[in-house]
Amino acid sequence: QAFGLVWTPIYGLIAYAGARALTSGEDRAGLARALGVNLALNAAWTPLFFRAKAPRLALADVLALDAANLVLLRRFLRADRRAGLALLPYVGWTAFATALNASIAARNP
Repeated sequence: QAFGLVWTPIYGLIAYAGARALTSGEDRAGLARALGVNLALNAAWTPLFFRAKAPRLALADVLALDAANLVLLRRFLRADRRAGLALLPYVGWTAFATALNASIAARNP
């Protein structure tokens, strides 16, 4: 239940940040690609972790997502400071999810 409560406002912030960055940034195509890659990695995690019951594969995905988050954060901050700042809860929550995923993967070899 907590995940749904957290993800709803985070997705709202991602949409807000994306709208700001894509309308004020110079490299709109590059920003859109970075956002698309990020959202694809994000979307892949749930089926890997819950449906496939593959915590190690999900961990690989979320680690890639963490890297993509840092790239996206840096690019959005350059395009529009408020857009970048709006991504901080997403970056933080994903880092928490990574730690949780790593713990579960370690306990389920």
